[in-house]
Amino acid sequence: MHLCGLGIIFRTRHVNCPLCNHDSNVLFEKDGYPIRECVHCHHQYAELDLTPTHPTQIYDDSYFFDGGDGYPNYLREAELLIEHGRRYAKLLRHYTDVGTVFDVGSAAGFILKGFAEAGWQAYGIEPNDSMAAYAREVLHLDVTTGALEEFEMPHQFDLVTMIQVIAHFYDVRQAFDVVSRGLRSGGLLLIETWDRDSFPARMLGANWHEYSPPSVVHWFSLDGLNWFLQSYGFEAIAHGRPSKWLKGVHAKSLVRYKLDDIAGGKHLTHLVRAIPDNIKIPYPFFDLFWGLYKRL
Repeated sequence: MHLCGLGIIFRTRHVNCPLCNHDSNVLFEKDGYPIRECVHCHHQYAELDLTPTHPTQIYDDSYFFDGGDGYPNYLREAELLIEHGRRYAKLLRHYTDVGTVFDVGSAAGFILKGFAEAGWQAYGIEPNDSMAAYAREVLHLDVTTGALEEFEMPHQFDLVTMIQVIAHFYDVRQAFDVVSRGLRSGGLLLIETWDRDSFPARMLGANWHEYSPPSVVHWFSLDGLNWFLQSYGFEAIAHGRPSKWLKGVHAKSLVRYKLDDIAGGKHLTHLVRAIPDNIKIPYPFFDLFWGLYKRL
């Protein structure tokens, strides 16, 4: 296979786009998975058979506690993630009053906790039962175990949040069918995700760190996401670059995992070990975006 940076595109078998159902071309292969781009909407996605069991298989307890491309200990990220929720709650003051929020992919509930502290009535859903149980039993949040695609919201909400979640849906259209029914008219949808049009993504091509199937299976641009959400009755009202921080121990785990894929990378791991575990490390903001949408 080739790298997308070479500008070569070739077709293998017929695989329809999960967003618009048009045909697609293979851009390159990553870790044995073809990465495709739609010929119509230019959405990029991994070619693999996604089923309702995908979220629980990928985001089992090992993802949250065994390092690699996940977390060495997700619970140690609590302070940073709660603060992330507080920042978004503060941002939303400019667009709406406090009300009910439904968080998709809540994990242990830390980001949702930041909203709750800001006065929001907080609800959520999380496929990993251990994480959802932590949110319920330790943080006392109303978080259901399950996948959004198979869920029906108990009532209409004022706000739905998807922080680093949309890239993992096994059925994007079904997920937004659920959201469209569960968000009131005039309600807001907040999405944070990786930006496949960012400078690092364009410069690195197939070597961009977020091309990491089968964990990440969709790659959006801001324009592409805006176009897709219009078909569900959403109007884009704001966007920006989020502030994102990592614990040193998490950053070291991710870097070591990525170095394993680079020739001679293992010889650099001794440099990574020098990073203090508890230091706060800013993530390059230009690799991410957030978008805010109103349901019409």
